[in-house]
Amino acid sequence: MTERRARGGRPARGEPVLDRAFRLLGCFSPDRPTLSLAALSELAGLPKPTALRLARKLVELGALEQAESGDYTIGLRLLEIASLAPRGHGLRENALPYMEDLLHATGQHVLLSVREGVEAVLVERLSARGAHRVGYRVGGRMPLHSTGNGLILLAFAPKRVQEEVLAVDWSADEENLNGTGTELRARLAAVRRDRFAVSSRRKRGVSLTSVAAPVVDRRKNTIAAVSVITGSEQVAPATHIPAVIAVARAISRAAAL
Repeated sequence: MTERRARGGRPARGEPVLDRAFRLLGCFSPDRPTLSLAALSELAGLPKPTALRLARKLVELGALEQAESGDYTIGLRLLEIASLAPRGHGLRENALPYMEDLLHATGQHVLLSVREGVEAVLVERLSARGAHRVGYRVGGRMPLHSTGNGLILLAFAPKRVQEEVLAVDWSADEENLNGTGTELRARLAAVRRDRFAVSSRRKRGVSLTSVAAPVVDRRKNTIAAVSVITGSEQVAPATHIPAVIAVARAISRAAAL
């Protein structure tokens, strides 16, 4: 937690201010949406005076907001900037009409994700009122090896990314129902062959099933994945495969225009 501090509790000498600011922003999470100065200092591994100076500047810039209690939250300016990311905003705008069609056709959750490194980032989620409750949030990250969108993004990722994920022993991951090592490698080969994925995952004690398909650009490179998520007991996954594939193709055509 404090490995970035030099002796005496001071930040490592020469560390850029921008790095420290992003480290401060990185302390926030869905489980920690509000943080005190003391918590920010501890989590970021920064002395309180440094954390205070950075927090004040971030509040001034709109990247953080400060409540009357003195605690901090992420500011709306970051949302405004993040919405301009082309892999998020542009793709989302193209995908939304077709995601809405899929939502109405299935009455479940519809997710759109892109890959960043060895994780999937959720850029849009639509949920039907009666759909099984799930914990996924826009901007949240999901593992590649144990989710439907993740399997799509991993199967069509560069070889080095695939090998990095395949090199990990996922047997201790209680949420993972997709296997590890040789089994996972075989699943990825099947995804590339079939161009869709059916994946089950145990999340917070509930089994979820997703059907996912790739969204491609005009060069046929996979740029995203779209999926439908249901509670495993709700409906046979095969029921949704044609609709998910059709929507993925429609989004691909829209993105290529």
